[in-house]
Amino acid sequence: MEIVLFTLLGLAIGSFLNVVILRVPENQSISFPSSHCPKCKTKLKFYHNIPVISWIALRGKCAFCHEKISFQYPLVELITAMIFIIAYLKYENITQGLILGLLFALLLALSVIDLRYKAVPDILSFPALFVAFFARSIPESFYDALLFAGGFSLLRMIISWIIKKEAMGEADIIIAGVIGGVLGVQLGLGAIYIAAVIALPAFLLVGKKGFQLPFIPFLTLGLYITWVFDTQIAALMGKIYG
Repeated sequence: MEIVLFTLLGLAIGSFLNVVILRVPENQSISFPSSHCPKCKTKLKFYHNIPVISWIALRGKCAFCHEKISFQYPLVELITAMIFIIAYLKYENITQGLILGLLFALLLALSVIDLRYKAVPDILSFPALFVAFFARSIPESFYDALLFAGGFSLLRMIISWIIKKEAMGEADIIIAGVIGGVLGVQLGLGAIYIAAVIALPAFLLVGKKGFQLPFIPFLTLGLYITWVFDTQIAALMGKIYG
């Protein structure tokens, strides 16, 4: 029963995230106007907003003007539902499941916004950092978050000085703090390494085309992989450094 509730909660939050992803970067209210078609501006009925089901029933088109509805909508809803399900299954604890589910939902929204707009709004990144303080014991999470954020700040200064231009963004520093808060030092370093390994081929591929690839999605993915497989990754790192 709890898994069902977490699934429904994830779908509902995913639906809300789609609103946040589209409106927050445009400095629009997330409450007004109510849900409407971005093309014809027609107000949607409540049954047009049922996560995933409405998109399938409408065959990915607006019920009024028949404009195509982006696949992003059901995809974000499904991913968010999976995030909440995995968070509950990992801890089998409602409180921890909600905390980590909410945290990774925020990071998902930040990642999509960064990919779409090349910007990361503070109104989402700072709440993500705040939630990360509750991922473990608050003193430990707070200390490790500050340690990672400070380390990334120093790294940013050094790289910027070497290449003579701004390296990384302030949002990367905040997400580094989230990584430290959630995972601690050893696993946090592992998460950043995984993020770099995943990002390198993508940067090499699109860099030749002059496309600026954001790093937040890769940091988020590195964090999530490390968090899901924390025991296995900790054992592997223990062998490496043992």
